[in-house]
Amino acid sequence: MVEVYLICIDNSISKYTMYYTKDLNERLSLMPIEKKGKYYSLEGYALGKLGFNDIKNFATLSGIKSLYPDLTNEFITDILNSKLNNAYLIKNQGFEDISNRKQDFEDLSGAILRNSPVNFIYYKKQRKVNPYKLINNNGIWYLLADENDKLKTFTFSKITKFRWEDENKKFSPKKDFLKELEQNKSNWYTDKIEVILQVDNEAKEYFNRKEIFPNQKILDKNDEYLTISTKVSYDDEVLKVVKYWIPYIKIVEPVYLKEKLAKLLKTYIS
Repeated sequence: MVEVYLICIDNSISKYTMYYTKDLNERLSLMPIEKKGKYYSLEGYALGKLGFNDIKNFATLSGIKSLYPDLTNEFITDILNSKLNNAYLIKNQGFEDISNRKQDFEDLSGAILRNSPVNFIYYKKQRKVNPYKLINNNGIWYLLADENDKLKTFTFSKITKFRWEDENKKFSPKKDFLKELEQNKSNWYTDKIEVILQVDNEAKEYFNRKEIFPNQKILDKNDEYLTISTKVSYDDEVLKVVKYWIPYIKIVEPVYLKEKLAKLLKTYIS
């Protein structure tokens, strides 16, 4: 039998009796608990005591670590210094507002951590999936999940009537899915289409500085243009970017995608 005392934020003390240490570990498995010998305590960051490493971890998770030249302790100190941070002005392309889906977002996160199946309606169809990851791409949240032994991407805001029916029901994550998730840079998880693009000199500097397309590779450079390749899952992943950069970029391959773009442009003109 193990007696556990938890000191709450308001300094009150709660006493719990557990019969096995395993019981304690299972109940507290998702809490930020630090164990030292036979004593358990909350991690410092859970008590509001944030350090430089906590800030670096948050920057990495949020995808903004590479925004700065180097996140050293000294640089973080400067950023947090109101007398010095006026030197910076950061503008982003905006993020979708999911504040009205707070409970669903938290429940879905919990299901992912517990490897627990969930149910929801998506495009008027009932879905039962094994959730793997919440992914934010270009400011939009997506759920990556296994439906009928196939990895699929679901737009979070389009998920309705979400249900996490049984927190204790588990699924075993598939190793090949985890490996694909680790290696795949695309927002979509289906068969890939290789696309070859030609970027004029007037725009190629931007494409050299930033990876515009997923899995972007530079194939050739000359005095007139830059040739790059990308692997995508949907035509619109390429078309929406190409349309934005017209007339400085054109599709070389595949031919069907090149023709599809030409038809779209003719429709716009007419």
